[in-house]
Amino acid sequence: MRLQGKIALITGGATGIGRATAERFAAEGAQVVILDYNEEEGRAAIETIIKGGGQATFHQIDVRSAQSVEAVFRQLNCAQLDILVCSAGVLKGAYKGVAGLPEEDWDATIDTNLKGTYLVVRQAAPLLERADQSVVLLISSGAGVRGASSSLAYAASKAGVHGMQYNIEAHVRGARVHVICPGGIATPLKLENIAEGAQAAGQDAAKAVEEAKKQLGDPMGVARVLAFLASEEGSYVRGTIFTR
Repeated sequence: MRLQGKIALITGGATGIGRATAERFAAEGAQVVILDYNEEEGRAAIETIIKGGGQATFHQIDVRSAQSVEAVFRQLNCAQLDILVCSAGVLKGAYKGVAGLPEEDWDATIDTNLKGTYLVVRQAAPLLERADQSVVLLISSGAGVRGASSSLAYAASKAGVHGMQYNIEAHVRGARVHVICPGGIATPLKLENIAEGAQAAGQDAAKAVEEAKKQLGDPMGVARVLAFLASEEGSYVRGTIFTR
């Protein structure tokens, strides 16, 4: 198992790519710590992992709040951290354009996706430096690098996450940092976005979601990429990684 004995912390680990990553990492031998606002799904995730013979714990967190993040890291009380996956994210303000984008949607998206990543990395940095070799995996998006997002706020937040990699690698001693940009993946976030788009166009939302599921990728496919990057096998990879 490629991640045997490693401690991996995953924000947004209750659903979507985060949950698939938690399950994959646990199957690879890692001790997984899931941080998420969604307590019900988070506890369901660790139950699944434990039933499968893996190790996992859950802590509820609001990544937008420095106080919440600091409190959770105090609870963790671990000597070091080998792997950090920043996957927590929301998509607000879709199909609103620039002029119609509400300020509260902008703030909610930036605070969760970008500020939340910063707050978690800030607390994790000392723990990452204590590991012999640590890995930071930042989940950005093709929408933040190549464009074509339905939400200006989402694109801006993911572009910001993409740009964080350079300073993190320079200032978190010993950490190997990768940015992953998933494409069309069948996560709850993506499917909700598709439904919103269909409604905005006056189409059948349920039908649009079912059709999209036939074309979108499986979150576990991205999780397998992350497991590779987190392992020693991924140590020669550099730059931004795009997935389907």
